[in-house]
Amino acid sequence: MPGLDPKVAVHHLSVKKGARPVKQGQRRFRPELIPLIEGEVNKLIEVGFIREVKYPMWISSIVPVRKKNGQIRVCVDFRDLNNACPKDDFPLPIAELMIDATTGHEALSFMDGSSGYNQIRMALADEELTAFRTPKGIYCYKLCLLG
Repeated sequence: MPGLDPKVAVHHLSVKKGARPVKQGQRRFRPELIPLIEGEVNKLIEVGFIREVKYPMWISSIVPVRKKNGQIRVCVDFRDLNNACPKDDFPLPIAELMIDATTGHEALSFMDGSSGYNQIRMALADEELTAFRTPKGIYCYKLCLLG
């Protein structure tokens, strides 16, 4: 699987102590959506982004969303898990101060992370926190998710 070497970076999920695990119920889907959902799940398995899981403590539901081209995007409703995680404070830096800080240096570099999705692995111990239920089974992510 391509991406950053786990020796360089892995993503850990921080769940508040005492948070009660939530297992969301199976949602109902229109019968014509089920093959599309299964197709998307199969693609994620084939590229190694997800794996099957048997007895996770947390289970989220999926929400299939139709795209303009008629295909679907399988989204996961992680609201319960998000509520159990502490809120991080990421203030935006002041651009002028960052530019001023480069004065006197020979080189300025820039990294474009726009294509960096699906590059950072989840910590093995935290993978099952991302478990989600589909008509085909229960799976969890092996990589950081979008958004």
